[in-house]
Amino acid sequence: MRRAIFILCAVGVSLLLAGAVSPWASSAPDGLNRVAADQRFLDHERMAEVQRRAPAAGYAVPGFGVGRGATAAAGVAGTLLVLAAGTGVALLVVRRGTQRP
Repeated sequence: MRRAIFILCAVGVSLLLAGAVSPWASSAPDGLNRVAADQRFLDHERMAEVQRRAPAAGYAVPGFGVGRGATAAAGVAGTLLVLAAGTGVALLVVRRGTQRP
């Protein structure tokens, strides 16, 4: 029971931080964008077709547009995806470990 409470609290804190802190993330460009800007080829960037059709293309979240609300929604969605993927991998590892002869 203690483990379940700990896990629920950890997930809750993760989601709270993702939603509350991510809107204030740095707006400075990352390393690749900075080099592209410094070398003056950032304007030649073309968005791939896959990126155009992505659910949150250009970091715009449907229903939120672009801004702090969209950033918070993207942070929460990303956290949920990572938690789901990690849980899936952990369950597979545990399941395989118990099936060994």
